[in-house]
Amino acid sequence: MLSATIHQESRETLYIMESVSRFNFKIIFHLLGLLLLVNGGFMLLASIVSFAYSDGVGEKMVVSGLLTLVAGSLFMLATRNHQKELDKREGYIIVTFGWIFMSLTGTIPYVVTGAIPSFTDAFFETMSGYTTTGATILSDIESLPKGILFWRSITHWIGGMGIIVLAIAILPLLGIGGMQLFAAEAPGPNANKLHPRITDTAKRLWLIYVGYTVVETILLKVAGMSFFDAINHSLSTLSTGGFSTKNDSIAHWNDQPLIQYIIMVFMFLAGTNFVLSYFAFKTKFSKILKDEEFRAYSYFIIGLTITAVLFIYFEADVATSTVHHPAVWGEFESAFRHGMFQVMAIVTTTGFVTADFTAWTPFLTIFFFGLMFLGGSAGSTSGGIKVMRHLIMIKNGLIEFKRTMHPRAILPVRYNRRAVEQ
Repeated sequence: MLSATIHQESRETLYIMESVSRFNFKIIFHLLGLLLLVNGGFMLLASIVSFAYSDGVGEKMVVSGLLTLVAGSLFMLATRNHQKELDKREGYIIVTFGWIFMSLTGTIPYVVTGAIPSFTDAFFETMSGYTTTGATILSDIESLPKGILFWRSITHWIGGMGIIVLAIAILPLLGIGGMQLFAAEAPGPNANKLHPRITDTAKRLWLIYVGYTVVETILLKVAGMSFFDAINHSLSTLSTGGFSTKNDSIAHWNDQPLIQYIIMVFMFLAGTNFVLSYFAFKTKFSKILKDEEFRAYSYFIIGLTITAVLFIYFEADVATSTVHHPAVWGEFESAFRHGMFQVMAIVTTTGFVTADFTAWTPFLTIFFFGLMFLGGSAGSTSGGIKVMRHLIMIKNGLIEFKRTMHPRAILPVRYNRRAVEQ
């Protein structure tokens, strides 16, 4: 019995070793080096902001960027004679370790400048940025240097659309296909392709992403934000991350409703499938309206907003706010704005706030907590379970109910008129 167990364990160990030996480690480290080069480039961009605002950390930001660029260059030079083929397993490894390497090097600006001296805290802040989680260990955000604040927002923006998707757009320069990486990075069960060539799809997605960011920055500047605040909040909005340059988040602009309405519009767009944005630019509106997830997402937002607004408005005698600018709950516009903003921010997992909703009624606190589990659309930058999965789960439940009455019936789950693989 013991010998049989040892023999089985030996076979399993041998199988694992053979599987590992088949990995193309050169191409894995080559692409990890590429990601570090991109990361270092963005650090140098943040250093320009530091010098522009004379915040005293410009030189240290340059050092951070150069260290990351050197690390990436060494990776690429050491693996320059690599094979061009990339399979799905290697794609998953690159995606996994890509985020880890990005987060490790992303801590350098925080530690080197002294903004976050602890490596553990800096790693947490960086990982929160790249994953667009939005959690922070910082208590006084406004005291940070401008370059660090910009770097903090950049980590959101890179993580929102995905550094892997950005890398795919660069892969043709290296003679490498990117479909396996795209499949590993895609948020939905199937990657939505806009073009037969996956690199063209990646470029189109990033073009839309950059375009939205530029437009929101301009609109926020016109609405009254400073240029620095406008670009930082645009980076955080489109990535649905939630990092702000203010301690009280968007509540800092409670006396400027237009700013909050602009952010709401772009939170909604960031929570939709970016493929639909491409269809909108191509004036293919029929495809947008036929999309089941978009319709459900829109209905959810409308219904949840109406519920939140009514409870805020009619519970004016007990609903209070403890943020920087208290809301005037007697006015319907204020109730509408704060209710809709909180719904948008929570459903899309952006995390911006205009009020402390935990100080409102117990029902609203529980209500907003429940919204966290909804999520935006698949193919968006939002987190959460995603509306598409909720739809498929509901449809599958209804079909299982029908099968109890018709056991032999073949009833496939259909999504956007196509059968979903079980």
